[in-house]
Parts: sequence; structure tokens; C-alpha cells
Amino acid sequence: MMDKENLQLRRLGENDHVTSFDCGDEDLNDFILTDASLYYHVRLATSYVLEDSISGQVAGYFSLAHDRISLTDFPSNSAYNRFRKQFFAQGKMFKSYPALKICRLATSKLVRGLGIGSMMLNTIIESYRGDNKAGCRFITVDAYIDAIPFYLKQGFLPLSKSDEDAATRLLYFDLESVKDIKTL
Repeated sequence: MMDKENLQLRRLGENDHVTSFDCGDEDLNDFILTDASLYYHVRLATSYVLEDSISGQVAGYFSLAHDRISLTDFPSNSAYNRFRKQFFAQGKMFKSYPALKICRLATSKLVRGLGIGSMMLNTIIESYRGDNKAGCRFITVDAYIDAIPFYLKQGFLPLSKSDEDAATRLLYFDLESVKDIKTL
């Protein structure tokens, strides 16, 4: 059993490979086991693993890429304008706003229920809220149906109603909505 005190976050590079991970979802497992280094190499996403410093076992991982919330994400111009005015009432109207995409986030079956997913998500939020190296107001995720309750509990909101019946749902989080959070 992994001890939360021994967990450390590590960014995977091009030559780093994870040899063992099981979150119960074959697509999420396959990504970290076979695709993460390729995505890093071609600059599509960067992955991070949360691993036990003693055993080397991976407790969870996440992959990040740049994104945007765009006019095309909404069913109409008026829906986009309502969204925009909610956050930027006095600001210049853009056709898109910068965001960070959580491409994948998964926890091992070995640590389910220990709050590892929330800890990783809070670390992502705090790293972008605290060190704004480039403009980034939102975090987005195409959440699997089973993961939607997790993200909603963490403060994410649906971007629109147009994908309610899809296999994934586009959710967003406003980085300005949080003041203090607990990270790794």
C-alpha cells in the first residue's frame, strides 16, 4: 500500500516511461503506458506522474496542453456573449480566451478514495493560478461521463448544454474563483 507522505510529483520527459499503471480504464492506462512520451516529443501534451518515492509505484497521473474557450464552443453568439460578460464585463471582446486543457487525469485503483485525484487537480490549479507565465484564465477538460461528478465537486462547470448526451462533456474552471487550496 502506498503512503501519501511518500508521494512525489514528477514531469515525464521524452525518454521516461511508466511500466505499470491500472486505473480501471483501458484508454487512460494505455496513454500513460505507451503514448505519453510520444505526446511530449511532438509537443502535444506534457504528463506528470505522482509516484511513491520508495516503491516507484504510480498513484496517478495527469497530462496538460494549451487550450482555449472559443466562440465555436457555444451553440450561438448570444450564449458566448453571456459567458464572456460573466467574466469580462468591461473587457475587450475576443473570439477566444486562453485556457489550460487537462487531457487526462487518472488515479490508480490502489489509491482510490484517498483524495489523490483532488490533490493532483488542486496542484494543477495552484500552479497556474500562482505562476501565470502566460495569460491563462480557465482550465478545461473533456470529462468522461463517469468523471463528471468528480469535476463538478471540484468547482468545474459545463460550458454549454449542447454536449449533455455525449460520451464526454466539456467543463471549465475559472482560475480566479479560488483563493486558497490544498496542494501536494
